[in-house]
Amino acid sequence: MEQKQQDFLVELLETPSPSSMEMEIQKKWIQYVKPYADEIRTDNAGNAIGVLNPDADFKILLAGHCDEIALVVTRIDDHGFVYVDKMGGVNPKAAVGMKVMILGQGGTLTGVIGVNAQHHGGLKGDFGLDDLFIDCGAQSRDEVEKFVQVGDLAVYKLEPEFLMDRYISGRGLDNRTGAFIVAEVLRKLSEKDLNVGVYAASTVNEETNMGGAYFAAAGLEPTMAIACDVTFSTDYPHVNKQKHGDVRLEKGPVLAKGAPINIKINRMLEKTAQSLDMDVQYELTPRMTGTDADKMRLTGRGVPVGLVSLPLRYMHSPVETVSIQDIDEEIELLVEMIAGMTGNESLNPLED
Repeated sequence: MEQKQQDFLVELLETPSPSSMEMEIQKKWIQYVKPYADEIRTDNAGNAIGVLNPDADFKILLAGHCDEIALVVTRIDDHGFVYVDKMGGVNPKAAVGMKVMILGQGGTLTGVIGVNAQHHGGLKGDFGLDDLFIDCGAQSRDEVEKFVQVGDLAVYKLEPEFLMDRYISGRGLDNRTGAFIVAEVLRKLSEKDLNVGVYAASTVNEETNMGGAYFAAAGLEPTMAIACDVTFSTDYPHVNKQKHGDVRLEKGPVLAKGAPINIKINRMLEKTAQSLDMDVQYELTPRMTGTDADKMRLTGRGVPVGLVSLPLRYMHSPVETVSIQDIDEEIELLVEMIAGMTGNESLNPLED
C-alpha cells in the first residue's frame, strides 16, 4: 500500500461515521474518488457511488459500507451524566473505561464511560449499556443540553494504530476498510479498458438496517453485486476454531459459501486468485450473510451476489485489527477479475 492510499485509509478511520450520520465521511470518500470516476452519483439514502464505463450493459456493483457502530443518547440525568443505548452491535464489556466523542447537535463533547471502582464492588456478572454512563465533566443537565440532545450519537475516541507495520488496529475497521477497498478498486480499474460498468459504492446504514445497500442496488439494477465487508478472524487466543472455523490474517481474502451466494461469481473469483497465485479462505453463510449482500440480492428481479471479506480480529470492539497485506490482496483480486471480464458472462448456475 502506497503512502497516499495509506493516508486516505487513516483519514477514513479517523472520521466519525456512525450509522445514520455518514455525511462527513462520504464527502471525503467522494473527494478521493472523483478524479478517477467517470461519474459520481449519490442518492436519498446517503450512498456515494463512483462509476466507470456507465454505458456498459453489464453492470457490477461493489458495496463497502462506511458506517460504524455507535452509542445513542437516551437520557441525561440531573447531574449531567449521559446514558446511552446501542446504534448497531456494541459490546458493553468493550465500552467500559473508554473515552468517547458525543457528536452533539450543539457541538462535540468529550466524555468517559465511567465504571464503579473495583474497591466499591466493580461491575458484577452480565451487564448492559443501561448499566453504564458517560461523564462529560458537567454538573447539570442544562450544561450538557447546550451541546447534546436525546438521539445524538457517540463513538469511541481513539486513533488508529499500526502494529509492527503489518496490521492496522482501531475502531470501525468494520467497515471503513470496505469503503476504502471499493474506492481503490475503482481507482485501479480507471487505468484499464473495461468491458463492464463498475459502480463502486460507499454504502450507509449497514450496521443498523442495510437500507443503503437496498437503495443502491434498487436504483442501479446491477447485473451482479459483490459486498466487500469483514469477517471473523479466529487466529488469536481463546477462539474455538472447531466451532467458528479457521480464518487467519495474512492468509488472503475470504469468500462466502452458502445459499445466498452465486456460485459462478465465486468461480470467477477463485479462477482469478489461482492466476495470481493468491490464497483465499472461506466462510460459511448457509442462510444469510449478515452483510449488504442480503439486501442487494433481493432488489428488482433479483441480483446475483458474492461476498469477499477481510479477516478481522476483535469484531465490534474499539481495537478491531486487520492485515494491510490482506487489504492489498483483496483489491488486487477484484481488480484482476473485473478487468478480465468480457461483459458476456452468464451468472445462471444452470448454464455452462
